[in-house]
Amino acid sequence: MTVTVHDYYQPGWREHTHTCPSCDWQGASRQMEMELHDEQTEYSCPQCEFPLLIIQHPDLAAVQAAAAAGNVEARQQLEILAMAPRA
Repeated sequence: MTVTVHDYYQPGWREHTHTCPSCDWQGASRQMEMELHDEQTEYSCPQCEFPLLIIQHPDLAAVQAAAAAGNVEARQQLEILAMAPRA
């Protein structure tokens, strides 16, 4: 079963162990094949390519809310955005 994470800042999604229903491989997102898209990132089983995890990318409001709530990663992302040239 493919798991979709709607809150990018939800703790633990990177470390959670997933079991592939197709081949029984087990591992965390860092061990999976990653495919980056505009709206989401998809993680697949490294053995059979079954899609195991979909992470929805946060919009600016979600990044700002997470930063305001004390999320370090969100704060770092806002710092990066602040350095980007504005058109």
